[in-house]
Amino acid sequence: MNNNVCPVCSGKLSVGFQLWHLICASCGYEKGDLQPVINELSPHKLVDESVREVGLRDIRVSNFRKLINVILSIKPFGGKLVDVGCAHGWFVEEAISKFEAIGVEPDEAVFHATLARGLPVRQGYFPDALKDGEMFDVIVFNDVVEHIPDISKALAECHSRLNEGGLLVLNLPSSDGVFYKISRLFCRFGKFSFFERLWQKDLPSPHVHYFNKKNLSELLTKSSFATIKTGTLPTLGLSGLYSRIYCAGNIGSVSTALICCAVACVIPILRLLPSDIIYVVAKKA
Repeated sequence: MNNNVCPVCSGKLSVGFQLWHLICASCGYEKGDLQPVINELSPHKLVDESVREVGLRDIRVSNFRKLINVILSIKPFGGKLVDVGCAHGWFVEEAISKFEAIGVEPDEAVFHATLARGLPVRQGYFPDALKDGEMFDVIVFNDVVEHIPDISKALAECHSRLNEGGLLVLNLPSSDGVFYKISRLFCRFGKFSFFERLWQKDLPSPHVHYFNKKNLSELLTKSSFATIKTGTLPTLGLSGLYSRIYCAGNIGSVSTALICCAVACVIPILRLLPSDIIYVVAKKA
């Protein structure tokens, strides 16, 4: 994909808050000129995956259950489903009783840990990890599509791999979310660490896109999909909050505890504000 052209509206991208950050003034799409290094060792040293897993599990599983119910409301008889970038297999684990579900995971260490739990997962990237001619009724990307550099190509592959009437389900961070807007505000005062953390800069799989509901739906239309449902999911929950904050950076246990208490107090208020997680369900047109 051309670094200077917006994949949504073909507008010109201009430099945003940092040299690697690009913005489309026309539709609000944001691009990060960051490189994924999933199976390289050094970036993984920045993340304690076991602590991260504890911090994310409860909120992710809760959100996955809600998302599966949304899918079933549209496709009540299930079908064949693939979860792209399935990580620890939590979505596959929740979906497997309703769908013929498999996962695809490129991170070698995470793949082996998920496989060891007896879940149907294949190692590799989408669509290379799929069999020739393998088709699906539902293709799901949970916190994954924002990491894929050539998103237009990925969406074209999804279209070709879906059966007639198949669903594409995208669950991803939103540029309209309250935390993301706060991080942009900090940037205006020269404080970039929160912004860089939300983009997962220097981590094994950084974000390379930030969308909102409107420009994401426009991209899907451009890729021959029809958006049929959108919604939001909670960003934070009390369970696992300490571990999630602790794994976000080298800030020490006392500071982590203080931040955790502060965040826990404002969670009820945060749920009234624009969520940092959106989902879009689109049908193959």
